[in-house]
Amino acid sequence: MKLDWKTCFRICISVFCLYLFMYYWEGVSNLLGTFISALSPLLLGLVIAYVLNILMSRYEALYFPKRRDGWVLKSRRIVCLLAAVVTLVAIVALVIGLVVPELLSCVKLLMEEVEPALEKLLHSQVAAQIVPADLLQKLDAVNWGDAIDKAIKMIASGLGTAAGALFSTVSSVISSVVNCFLSIIFAIYLLLDRDHLQQQGRRLMNGYLPKTFNQKLTHCLQVLNDCMHKFIVGQCAEAVILGVLCIIGMTIFRFPYAMMIGTLIGFTALIPIAGAYIGAGVGAVMILTQSPVKALLFLVFIVVLQQLEGNLIYPKVVGNSIGLPALWVLAAITVGGSLMGISGMLLGVPIAAALYRLLREDLQKREAKQ
Repeated sequence: MKLDWKTCFRICISVFCLYLFMYYWEGVSNLLGTFISALSPLLLGLVIAYVLNILMSRYEALYFPKRRDGWVLKSRRIVCLLAAVVTLVAIVALVIGLVVPELLSCVKLLMEEVEPALEKLLHSQVAAQIVPADLLQKLDAVNWGDAIDKAIKMIASGLGTAAGALFSTVSSVISSVVNCFLSIIFAIYLLLDRDHLQQQGRRLMNGYLPKTFNQKLTHCLQVLNDCMHKFIVGQCAEAVILGVLCIIGMTIFRFPYAMMIGTLIGFTALIPIAGAYIGAGVGAVMILTQSPVKALLFLVFIVVLQQLEGNLIYPKVVGNSIGLPALWVLAAITVGGSLMGISGMLLGVPIAAALYRLLREDLQKREAKQ
């Protein structure tokens, strides 16, 4: 490659900018964090719009698909968008309505059972063999009901005096609600003006990017969109299957809270691999209020069901749909979760699938030329 003064100048500028970026990394990272925080409502709006667009596209395919004119064409976008929003809100409301009341009642029941459980433990033979007799007498003399009430009041009074923390929490909640509302409004505007925005994006890319680079970038975005779409659809289908199987299994083995726990496990199964275990932990605590033995058997049941789902259902429903081997699915979830938490676990699999497909396509082209 011939080096002229323009190329040397660009290299020097690039190296200098890289040096400044690394030397002032703390300030740059703070600036980027502030910028991303300011854009968080818009980024959340993009995520909501993308998920709603999947439902909206399905409804558009069902809403008088052969009619291309008249009132159908004018109303298709709005009607299908409203149907998608109602569907998503109904799903979230159903999960909250089934889970939250039962969870609160179980927590209340656990608090009521703490005192009898402690009394029973202190008078058991195991405690008599392990704990010294004088210590047992002192513990037996304690009024555990009053002690628990005092501990709760102490915690409550401590929280009550923390006015600054309370104000900060309230402000944070209000800010989150406002940001969520702005994100939903932004998502609705994006979906209503979807075609026009896509056309503007194509014009910008065609006008400012080199033709070859534009084609490659467009192909990469198409592959990423396809992997993301298939991952979301497959993950939702897999979550529904797992939730239904959990409800059926719990009903057969007569575990309590079958409908509620099955719904919770299906909802948390949207998080790849680890999600079902999170729901299982909450379910085990709830069943513990009815029977410790059933709670233990429930955990065994979930482990068996998760193995069945991970080895048979998940590879067929999600793994094959995105074309990513199970090893790389696990690697993507691990790396994504370490970098970005739950959101990283959700984004890691489709991004890894897109990179895997692009690398495979490039490798096949190189092998064909040899």
